Amino acid sequence: MTRHSLPPTVWWLSLCQALLVSGNIVLVTITSLIGERIAPSVGLATLPVAIQMLGLTAATLPAGWLTARLGRRATFVIGNVFGLLGIALCAQALIQQGFVLFNLGTFLIGASIGTGMLYRFAAVDAAPTQQRAKALSMVMGGGVLAALFGPWLAVQTHALLETPFLGSFLGLAVLYTIALAIIVCVPLSNPVSPQRDARGRRTRDLMRLPTLMSAIVTGTLGYTLMVLIMTATPLAMNHAQLDFAEVANVIRWHVLAMYAPSFVTGHLIQRLGCRAMIALGGVLLALAAACALQAPNVSAYYAGLILLGLGWNFTFVTASAWLTTTYRSEEAPRAQALNDCLVFSGSTLASLAAGPVNEALGWVSMNLVTLPVCGLIVVLALRRRHSERTSEPSGA
Repeated sequence: MTRHSLPPTVWWLSLCQALLVSGNIVLVTITSLIGERIAPSVGLATLPVAIQMLGLTAATLPAGWLTARLGRRATFVIGNVFGLLGIALCAQALIQQGFVLFNLGTFLIGASIGTGMLYRFAAVDAAPTQQRAKALSMVMGGGVLAALFGPWLAVQTHALLETPFLGSFLGLAVLYTIALAIIVCVPLSNPVSPQRDARGRRTRDLMRLPTLMSAIVTGTLGYTLMVLIMTATPLAMNHAQLDFAEVANVIRWHVLAMYAPSFVTGHLIQRLGCRAMIALGGVLLALAAACALQAPNVSAYYAGLILLGLGWNFTFVTASAWLTTTYRSEEAPRAQALNDCLVFSGSTLASLAAGPVNEALGWVSMNLVTLPVCGLIVVLALRRRHSERTSEPSGA
């Protein structure tokens, strides 16, 4: 391996990330449709989506606890096994038309996704210090493959078997099995101190660290805004009587804009620093919101969702890299779990609120009320306490 090349483990984790996001795209495509078929009432059709997000959020803190005690490999294996169990329950629910069983299955799959979101931090552990931001962004870049492969897999498998959508879960099982095989075979480093009694600071003490909390809050706000607007976009375009094919294309370009920049985000972080990159992300999110002023012109949705994806990448990916510079090695599982718990709690609330907020305010007003939050992201990123000016880690 040359001085500038990334360890092979990073590329394997990038593939695991691609498999994870591909499966998530398949689930996003089919879950509400299945809910509509087997739910006792139409109003409960999207409940399995919310249950999946709840499972994702619920897994974040336990995943950090398991990582600290069992290591990365065991935690990822447990997560993938939970996912396979959830897939089996969903498949059985489709055969039996069991709505409660289907929700239990989506909860377990969500928990598996929540555990898999730690792939990006495993890449940081595997890379040299000077390449950690690049390693993290390259793992997130696996989402580009998912953006192309996920929708194709959903189309190819939804009618593969006699029971509608059963083939989709067969495809998901294949993805999770491949990821499990990779995790078992690839060498993974553990973010723990060699001293067993070095536990580091407690979670409430970590929450008093201004730089750590700035990284967590900016990443959380960027992710929450993205989920809020992305989830409401199909509703807004449908209300504008735009064709469903346009909706699908807008979402496809949005997902590509989310992940494609990851191939250069790490380089930009090294050149500009984390604070400047997050501030730039906040500006892009504000520009995305401003595009709503041109709605219902279809080009406004394309421009807005592409800028939204770019803004998410520059805030969330960079905030994740920034976070890794704010704690001691033995505190990594605790700090990372705290981060993901807050991030995905925000995104869960945003996914639940998107429909009612869009209905109450309308598409344009909903976008415009996010502008103060975009401004807060910029302020938090650029605000630097006097005590940090001489002590903050490189790259911040």
